[in-house]
Amino acid sequence: MVYISSWQEYQEAAEALYEKSPNTTRYCVKWRQAADGAGKLVLKITDNTTCLKFKTHSSVFLNRFDALNLSLMQRMQNRRPTQPSTAPS
Repeated sequence: MVYISSWQEYQEAAEALYEKSPNTTRYCVKWRQAADGAGKLVLKITDNTTCLKFKTHSSVFLNRFDALNLSLMQRMQNRRPTQPSTAPS
């Protein structure tokens, strides 16, 4: 297992891993609450041969985490991101 320390590297590697083998890729999210109130977020994606992990204690990554989840879910559903439509005047 490889812990990737850079978010950008993890996101690119996770999306590439899913593109490489979408039928066997699994994505796991874990949140661990510590007794002192601090938490740890651990993301793991694997295709049974490659395992990539990312962990953080910082809440700064929550928006990035949401964006990665949205991107992976759209790929898993075979959807493209929708553009906001403008209402005709």
